[in-house]
Amino acid sequence: MKKVGILYHPMKAPAVKLAAELVPFLNARGIDAWSCSAWESETARCSLDGTDLIITVGGDGTILRAAQVVVPGKIPITGINLGNLGFMTELTVDESREKLGRLLAGEGWIDERALLEAEVVSAGTGAAGKFHALNDVVLARGVAVRVIQVEATIDGQPLTNYRADGVIVATATGSTGYAFAAGGPILHPHARDMVIAPIMPHFSAGYRLVLPPASIISLRLQTAPAATLSIDGHTNLSMESGAAVTVKLSKDVLRFLRIHPQAEFYSTLDKRLKGKQ
Repeated sequence: MKKVGILYHPMKAPAVKLAAELVPFLNARGIDAWSCSAWESETARCSLDGTDLIITVGGDGTILRAAQVVVPGKIPITGINLGNLGFMTELTVDESREKLGRLLAGEGWIDERALLEAEVVSAGTGAAGKFHALNDVVLARGVAVRVIQVEATIDGQPLTNYRADGVIVATATGSTGYAFAAGGPILHPHARDMVIAPIMPHFSAGYRLVLPPASIISLRLQTAPAATLSIDGHTNLSMESGAAVTVKLSKDVLRFLRIHPQAEFYSTLDKRLKGKQ
């Protein structure tokens, strides 16, 4: 590796400190290093050219921000965990230097994760925007504390009209996040299926579905109070009645560079769900 980028959580002092310490650590190994707050996505994108690896310092939220910087490129990410769950991060602070040294020396394996592609069409202008999500796409109520009505179709066929706080479409990676809290199943992270789950359904369908990779999901807002469309919890758009979002599996993937054995997903699942390292 010749060039490595470091994206850190700017509001966690230990993350800022560790990110600063990693620059000389990498330079001493003949690697050009740059460092940037994960919140400054445009600045980070300007430094991507020639970058071989992104190291994140924070938690899963920092990785979600890093994904928005990297996609649709192929630069892999290795996360150092300073958060609670750490489903996507790879290293603890204590093991970071030793295992980073091994990764930089060519060890490790590439873990590819599915991404969602969401296309938004507004009710009035019909203007569209496209977004990628590693975890989930969520259409949920806005400021008004009222249920929203969402017309859901799959592959052009009507599914149901949800009356709920919202609807989640999640990847296998996101199945351990908000979708799980909403009662959805946990999928193996390498699965390319999707989960659709209502949030607090009220007198409407409450079941959760696992959908195959070729599925195309459409969610159309049917109620007057504005709702919010959230992409991985970081990109949030106001949605008016009649606006719709179409969600499908992206052709792009996100790549992680890992050092721990692949089978550890099962052995650490219960521990991570309980917020233990």
